[in-house]
Amino acid sequence: MRLRVTKFGEPILREAGHSVAEFNPALKSLAADMIETMHAEEGIGLAAQQIGKALQLFVVDIRLPEGRKIPFNYLLDGKHPPLELIMPLVIANPEISITDSTESVYEEGCLSFPNVLGNVTRATAVCCAYQDVDGNPHTLECDGLLARCILHEVDHLQGRLFIDIMDKRALKRNEARIKKLKRMSRDFLKAQA
Repeated sequence: MRLRVTKFGEPILREAGHSVAEFNPALKSLAADMIETMHAEEGIGLAAQQIGKALQLFVVDIRLPEGRKIPFNYLLDGKHPPLELIMPLVIANPEISITDSTESVYEEGCLSFPNVLGNVTRATAVCCAYQDVDGNPHTLECDGLLARCILHEVDHLQGRLFIDIMDKRALKRNEARIKKLKRMSRDFLKAQA
């Protein structure tokens, strides 16, 4: 089932998520709905806060359309399985460590910020220890776009947003759109009350 994506200005986006404690059919259903929503919105990642839940949970699918190549390396539990076998990923209770602090700049977007794009500087490689939808532990080592996507989603789980670390000029360029989103969210929340 496709879910509504929260927009900037809704308080849930600033909430840190609680640990996922129960790995049950309800969690599997939520993860499946998040994946469906992410694909429908044409995103590569979606955090629980973006569908109104304060949980340490996000989904990622970084299989790019044919012809679009953004190189990245990865090892899942020390192996290199084909992306088609591991994507989409469901990541619960992630613990991140930076494995290469060299920084790179990339233009990021976010499903909670439609039509807002801006340069964000992030570390180039990470190691992510996490649990899958069944509660099994895994370790994902990655760099490039996959590392960036994981860092972006982990920020969501802590209540941080990409505009908090966006290049100042890009933030200024997007200021009107961001203010409009905040107004629309305020109006939406009033209508829901």
